Amino acid sequence: MAMWLDRLGHSGNASPQKSGSRSESSMPGRPSDASRGPYMTSQRPARGSSLSLISNESTVSLLASRKQNGSSLRQSTSATPTPIDTKAQDAAALSLLGRLVGTSLGHGSAKGPEVEERDELTITDEDLTGDYNFGELTLRELVSEAAAVRRSNRHSFRTQEDLEKTQAKLQDLHKSICACDEVLNSVETNLTSFRNDLGLVSADIENLQSRSTALNVRLENRKAVERGLFSIVEDLSVSPVLVNKIVEGHIDEQWVQCLKEVDKRSASLRSSSGSQLKSVKAAVDLLPLLDKLVLKAIERIRDFLVAQIKALRSPHINAQIIQQQSFLKFKDLFTFLHKHHSVLADEICLAYTNTMRWYYSNQFSRYAKSLEKLKLHILDKTDVLGHDDHFSRRSNAKSAGPQHDAFSLGRRIDLLRGPNQVALSSYMAEEDKSTHYLETPFRHFNLVLVDNATAEYTFMASFFSPALSYAAIARHFNYTFEPTFTLGQTLTRALIGETCDCLGVLLCIRLNQHFAFELQRRKIPAVDGYNNATNMLLWPRFQVVMDHHCESMHSLAGSSNSTILASGNVGGGSVGGGGSGGSSNSASMASVAPHVITQRFGQLLHGILALSTEAGDDEPVVTSMLRLRNEVEAFLTKYSQVCFSKDKRRRERFLYNNYSLVLTIISDVHGGKLATEQKQHIEALKTAFQEAA
Repeated sequence: MAMWLDRLGHSGNASPQKSGSRSESSMPGRPSDASRGPYMTSQRPARGSSLSLISNESTVSLLASRKQNGSSLRQSTSATPTPIDTKAQDAAALSLLGRLVGTSLGHGSAKGPEVEERDELTITDEDLTGDYNFGELTLRELVSEAAAVRRSNRHSFRTQEDLEKTQAKLQDLHKSICACDEVLNSVETNLTSFRNDLGLVSADIENLQSRSTALNVRLENRKAVERGLFSIVEDLSVSPVLVNKIVEGHIDEQWVQCLKEVDKRSASLRSSSGSQLKSVKAAVDLLPLLDKLVLKAIERIRDFLVAQIKALRSPHINAQIIQQQSFLKFKDLFTFLHKHHSVLADEICLAYTNTMRWYYSNQFSRYAKSLEKLKLHILDKTDVLGHDDHFSRRSNAKSAGPQHDAFSLGRRIDLLRGPNQVALSSYMAEEDKSTHYLETPFRHFNLVLVDNATAEYTFMASFFSPALSYAAIARHFNYTFEPTFTLGQTLTRALIGETCDCLGVLLCIRLNQHFAFELQRRKIPAVDGYNNATNMLLWPRFQVVMDHHCESMHSLAGSSNSTILASGNVGGGSVGGGGSGGSSNSASMASVAPHVITQRFGQLLHGILALSTEAGDDEPVVTSMLRLRNEVEAFLTKYSQVCFSKDKRRRERFLYNNYSLVLTIISDVHGGKLATEQKQHIEALKTAFQEAA
């Protein structure tokens, strides 16, 4: 019987000390199979019997184990298996068991243990036909074991101390459950409050989203309106800062920006698109203010430009510094002035041109006087190619002058071939004691003129445009430099007026062409008139000098035989004896060596060809050179006939030597059509007389 009760979930040997153990309150040996019968049921304590005590002890143990392991629901699930049969089946099993053991196990029995033992049981056929599982025990063994367990449990739960301990444990469990209940209530309260707060926050977020959407719409609408009204509002408003700056501010870059802003507002209101705004009261009020600002700006611009023009008249002033720092830096002022008051702008322009006209005229006059102090070689008509007493006159009339060679180019060509040299200053020109050829002062004066003309024209084109056209700027420039150009032409006339230095004149021509090319490269067309006028002075003088050379050779060839023989005697080139004897004696003593005039002609031809490597066919130098060459050939032929009339072989030998000398002298000239033609011609003459000799 004890074993039967143990299988029902009551521990037969359980004690109050071990009531909290979960292992003792469990049902050992309980089958897991659901088909074990109605006796494998959950715990059902009986009132007023030993089974009720057993049931209470098991309940205490089960509650204690649940408190120790946490959640009551989870512990009850793990400790008590799910009932397999219904409550009716459990009650029937207990009733049958009571009848078998001679006692009642029903609910609510109030009999004592002795009465229960004396109760007789009535077993029906229905009870015997049931299929009950008692494990491996027989029915008698099962009843005996259950009775023993019931008797031991009956006495073990009777003590007062065990009951008090059990009560204390139950009270602690109750307190724990109450505490957990309070905690759960507070958690539930907090969760409820949190849920309410989340609802409020969600409502606020939705409200903010709707307001944000509305604000975005309003912002877009305001931007659209602002884009449409921005230009109108800008045109109809002028800040006090801008007005104060125009009226009282210092003229600087910021002042120029304010001036542009005033000009923009004024032009906008007076334009065709701004005519629609004239009916607006703001535009009516703003126009007089803008007109006054424009007039005040014109007044201040006038005073500023006049002050700068006066500064240019100061002695020892550098005009280019004022032009760069005071004029070009504020070139928009003249544009504004010409736009709003063209008459005043023209007056300012005229004042400037008159000032610079005086400035350049004064500066170049001083510089020209300094260049006039340079010592120059004087080459007059005695230095022509065919002058009969060239050496004697030079030795008598120019014995005090410096030595020079009128027919050799030498290092004079370095003025063209060398790098750009710095112009000679006035102080150095006055202190220079050396002697120069005429192209030296010509080059220095025109080099300074080209540099200053470039700077001035560039300034005018930058400062006066776009207010003035380039044609008007060119007129102002020519008016400014007119005295300076006249001064340069006067200097050129003085240098070439009486000279017979054809190489020097040709050097001046090439220098003037070089300056013209440089001005074209710099894009300064306003100086072309001066260059052309200078060429009109140089080319005629060059032709005049070449004509002097040709006439001298023509006169020498047409002179008497004694004069022709004397030219050779003077030169010391072909006659070995004196000239006092007859022509027959001189002819018999003549030499086939080259004539002295051939030496001069070869050097002169070399210089002209070296300076004409880039000359065109239409230049006057071509015709002048052909004419001089023909005159020299005629003279040599006449001289050979006079000296070697009876000896044809010596005559041809003499001519061969002269042309060979000329070809040797000009052989180092490379480039140029004119040089090639002259070499071919002289080479042909040399070959012809070589074959005859």
